[in-house]
Amino acid sequence: MIIEGTSDNFESEVLKSDKPVLVDFNATWCPPCQAMHPIVEEIANDYKVVTVDIDDQDTLAEEYEVSSIPCFVVFKDGAEVDRRVGMQPKKRLIKMLEE
Repeated sequence: MIIEGTSDNFESEVLKSDKPVLVDFNATWCPPCQAMHPIVEEIANDYKVVTVDIDDQDTLAEEYEVSSIPCFVVFKDGAEVDRRVGMQPKKRLIKMLEE
């Protein structure tokens, strides 16, 4: 299940999560973001995934210095441990979560 990330729940869903979290910073107008969505949905079947629409949550996008999308950030124990920008293969995103 994909969780919609907002300023209100980011701390509880991502920073205080006891599991690694893949955060997908994206926008509805971004074709690569839309192309990645089915892959992100598949990953969400086995891992914790939070999606953040940068237009609706511009404060979060600024706070985490997201300047290009799609931007995939993995958080573990409240800290960013990996980041990839642009379309990514499913295997790479899973590897980011498992390292």
